[in-house]
Amino acid sequence: MDATPTAPTPYWRQQIENALLAPIRAMRLNYLPLLMVYFAYGAMGIIAVAQTFWIRKSLTWTPTELAALAIWFTLPWTIKMVFGELVDTVKLFGSQRRAYVFVGAGMVATSLILLSGSAGGWITILPPNQVFVVASLLSVTGLVLQDVVADAMSTEVVARTNPDGTPRLKQEIDHDLGMVQVLGRLSLSFGVFAVAGLSGWLAHHLPYDKVFLVGLIVPLISISGALLVKLETSESRPIDWRILGGGLVFGAVVAALGLSGMPYSQELIFVISMTVVIWMLTRVTAEIDHTTRLRIAFAAIVIFAFRAVPGVGDGYTWFMIDVLKFDEAFFGILGQIGAGVAIVTAWMFSDVVTRKPVAQVLLWLTVLAAILSLPSLLLVFDGYRYTEAAFGVGARGIALFDTIATSPFAQLSMIPLLTLVAVYAPAGHRATWFALMASLMNLALVAGALQTKYLNMIFEINRGSYENLPLLVVTAMVVATAVPLIAIAILGRRVR
Repeated sequence: MDATPTAPTPYWRQQIENALLAPIRAMRLNYLPLLMVYFAYGAMGIIAVAQTFWIRKSLTWTPTELAALAIWFTLPWTIKMVFGELVDTVKLFGSQRRAYVFVGAGMVATSLILLSGSAGGWITILPPNQVFVVASLLSVTGLVLQDVVADAMSTEVVARTNPDGTPRLKQEIDHDLGMVQVLGRLSLSFGVFAVAGLSGWLAHHLPYDKVFLVGLIVPLISISGALLVKLETSESRPIDWRILGGGLVFGAVVAALGLSGMPYSQELIFVISMTVVIWMLTRVTAEIDHTTRLRIAFAAIVIFAFRAVPGVGDGYTWFMIDVLKFDEAFFGILGQIGAGVAIVTAWMFSDVVTRKPVAQVLLWLTVLAAILSLPSLLLVFDGYRYTEAAFGVGARGIALFDTIATSPFAQLSMIPLLTLVAVYAPAGHRATWFALMASLMNLALVAGALQTKYLNMIFEINRGSYENLPLLVVTAMVVATAVPLIAIAILGRRVR
């Protein structure tokens, strides 16, 4: 008697189920503290719309000057290795993890109070332009400190043994380490999503100084995560003064150059920073085998190229405010949609991204980003007037599509490298490894910010003057596509 064969589960259904369930299956309670730190980082967007409009209305910076300031605000991320060495080796009030989260949260809270005081007129010791700079540096430094702790914990929370004490398989540990990085990116994206629409609503209905005070809920989130679950580490080692001392000297040099006002100080700082970070990376990776070092190095170069591309700058946002008449509430809607798409994309592709070669992932991300950013050209070249007349889709509809299309790429691009670092970072050096690699990746952002500044100097834009914006957007798009594709073409076969 012939039995009716059971139909196998269709391949694609199984793949979709795996993609949907992978982050859920990977979640553990002891991941909660680091995920709340990442969530709080994303939730800083609650003040984003109010800050954008406050800068536009109350400060005197031009887009070129704001692009230059963005470089200074990125620099605390480039000396992340100093914080990483501290977190790995120095106990603060007997704590190597929790106390640093508290200090970082305090710095963020102080920056929000300063912004509120300046916007509300009850802090007048410094002019608003200077308060903005001080508050931004405080906020960034506090976020860097908390991020270092979360990065270190992301490797410590993964169990190396089974409940019975037997060692787990290496491929299982490696996959879990990769999934923790995915969960971290998802948590950050959930933080962005949770406040994106609220950010626009608050800025539309409340004075900007009150919005900055509402933002104080963000440092409370990271503090709550630190209090909920035990997050200290048993790993310890002596201070590596070549890392910590060198990093402190490097930070002092950066500060001195920044305050000196000398020509090309930002470019000089970038060169010095690259030299120091590469030297430190060479030192801390010396103990792993040559093949693995090359693999990490080539992956880092390709991802660096993907991130070291110019943006358009604040002039594009001001164009949307002045010409397209987008208000605070609509910017909140754009942020909400973009964050939602980023979450869905990271969720669905998390399992694939942690398993596929770095070069292959970045190749597809680069090509897709180039294609899907084309709607922004319709905005700056007034194409929205035609689409509105012909199809009923105006500037706001195009902006919505543009946001949906381009939002997922930044978070996905970092997951492969973070997974490699999590797999190979040795005990006692985890925070330093992550910090140094993050410093390198943030130097890529500095390189991109420098290019943004140069482009804004060439195609000058100011309040109410946007005739150079189309050429600026086209040039930025071409460079952002060409640079990573060249790096992938040269090194792609050597990155696995």
